[in-house]
Parts: sequence; structure tokens; C-alpha cells
Amino acid sequence: MRRFVAAAAASAALPAPAAMAAQPTDWQIRFQPAATAMMEEIAWFEAYTLWFIVPITALVLVLIAWCIVKFRASVNPTPSRTSHNTVIEVIWTVGPVIVLLFLAVPSFQLLTSQYTPPEEAALTVKASGNQWNWDYEYQIEEPLSFNSSLLQDDDRPAAGKEDRGAYPRLLAVDNELVVPSNKVVRVLVTANDVLHAFAMPAFGVKTDAVPGRINEIWFKAGKEGLFYGQCSELCGKDHAFMPIAIRVVNDAQYETWLAAARSDLGGANRALMAAVDGPAPVDVAGN
Repeated sequence: MRRFVAAAAASAALPAPAAMAAQPTDWQIRFQPAATAMMEEIAWFEAYTLWFIVPITALVLVLIAWCIVKFRASVNPTPSRTSHNTVIEVIWTVGPVIVLLFLAVPSFQLLTSQYTPPEEAALTVKASGNQWNWDYEYQIEEPLSFNSSLLQDDDRPAAGKEDRGAYPRLLAVDNELVVPSNKVVRVLVTANDVLHAFAMPAFGVKTDAVPGRINEIWFKAGKEGLFYGQCSELCGKDHAFMPIAIRVVNDAQYETWLAAARSDLGGANRALMAAVDGPAPVDVAGN
């Protein structure tokens, strides 16, 4: 996981540390670093289940190998005609029930947490999937709407996003969804054409975007930074080119961005990037 760190700032008005960019990495076999408490619970549950899955898988493999060797035709020409064994039947019935109970209890607790926000949402955003981009609408007193599409290579210089570490190919977008940190954000997910899916791995959220229907998810990002997800429902030929990017910033940066974005979204994005990523080149800053 690439992390970009610069000097710490004393206030939101000063350049802040370049934010971490949670994104897929080559040969990745585990989850992305958790940015929410919910994702930390999901990661814990995944590790917890492995303590059951690995021994059970090993036991089954050993039993299969034992049966192949011990009961092969060459050493056991006359098969046993035993039709039942009470002890074995009790073991293979009670054993799985106990294992399932140990899995079910934390599973239900996790499921309950996913549908129970810790507090009232501070911000509601409507995310509408299109072939192959996203429309975002901030449900606030003065609504703000914009489109978020895959960033084309030719547009990187003008957007100030030439750093492919922070703004990777096939994941970077022209306009990120900007939200405040440590606040519950409700996302109303729908689609305007075909099935899509809104997924943000670092937040532990994923839900289908269904035309004519609104699904609700929520997250509370405890880390500032730039986080990437993708449409996770096959939606046509450009399904692989429909990324999701969410930039989490502090309250002051969010309010400043929101006030500027209503009249100049591009300028607000560049100013926010300068605040969180450090000074930008003169041509990018527009000076």
C-alpha cells in the first residue's frame, strides 16, 4: 500500500500531509487497510473464521487421504458392510452444530452493526450509477451535484493528477466524492440504466445500484485520505472503467471545499488537492 507523507500542518489552512491512497496493490491477498471501524470488524471476522476453516479443511484432507490408502481395493478386497455407527453419527452432527454456533453469533453481530449506524447521519449523498460513471448529489440545504468519471490520461496534467501512485490508472477520477472524517455519511445508491454496484473496500461497504430502487449504506471514515473502489456488478462493456473515489478530509477542509464547489467545482478540487497533497505546480494551480 503506497502512502504519501509530507510535513504535518498546524491547521487546515496550512498544507496538510499528503493523504494515503487506499487502492489495490499487485499480488494483494488480504483486505485493503481499514479506514472505518466497520471494516476493522469485517477484517477481524475474516481472521476469526480462518481458525475454523483451516483446521476443518486439513481434517477433511487427512480423512480423504486415510480412506484412499487404508480402504483401497488392493489392501481391502472385501469392503465393510457396516450401515451405521452411532458414535460417529453423533460426532459429525454435534461437531458441525457447535462450529456453526461459533460462526453464527459473531456473524449476526456484524450484520446488525452494518445496519445500525452509531449516530444520526451528518451528510447524505445520493449516488446514481450510469454506464459507466457516477452522479453524486449532496442532500443539503443548497444541493450540490456533479458527475464522477474515469480520469483520462490526456486530462491528468490539467487536473494536477499526474502522480500515478496517488491517482492510479483505471482508478483515478476527475471529481472525487468529498466527505468529512469522523462523521456518519449516508449514501443512497441507485442506477439510471442497468444494474451497478457501489463498493468501497476500505470502508467495508458494498451494495447494488438497482434502477427504480434506492439502497442505503453508511460509513464513518476515521482516516483522512483518498480511497478507491469500483463498480462491482457487471454492467456492460466498460464495467472495468467505472471507478469510485472518495476523498476524506477534516471538517474545515470539507466546508471550504463545499462552499467553493457550488460555483467552481474544478477550482475547489484543485484547492483541496493543494491543501492535502502539498503545493501544486504553477500551471496546475492556475497562477
